[in-house]
Amino acid sequence: MANAAVWFGAAIFATFFAGPAFFSDRMIHALADQRYYAGAAAQVFLGKYFLLHYICGSLAVVHLLAEWLYLGRRLTRFTLGLLAIIAALALFGGVWMQPQLHGLHQTMYRGATTEERDTAAKSFRAWHGASQAANLFVTIGLLVYFWRLTHPRRLRDVSEL
Repeated sequence: MANAAVWFGAAIFATFFAGPAFFSDRMIHALADQRYYAGAAAQVFLGKYFLLHYICGSLAVVHLLAEWLYLGRRLTRFTLGLLAIIAALALFGGVWMQPQLHGLHQTMYRGATTEERDTAAKSFRAWHGASQAANLFVTIGLLVYFWRLTHPRRLRDVSEL
């Protein structure tokens, strides 16, 4: 349960507090009005954020399997499916989307022509929106996962209905 609490808490913190802080007026001013550096710092943070997802997701699966093997607790399709979706979205975000965003960020600020920078900015907005949507789904999934761990008897498995 501690793993789920840390995982969910980190998602809330990163999404609603740390992420927006990188692009706050105060941060931009502290970085001498250079949005490039705010974005670069945010990308470093996101690399560690996705690493946290990988570690917590792995621990969650190991924990479920250990409970099944050693305590005889039943594995539920819903919980396994939920963890699989969360892990897939985290992998998709960290392995595929973030490198795309990084490359577009570089082109937005370091592109050779104005046209390249404008095209990269347009693509970046679309990718960033998709990344934010995926992160929202992950956070909601973590809320459901945490709820299921803290209220095991109140929710029934889909397979029991």
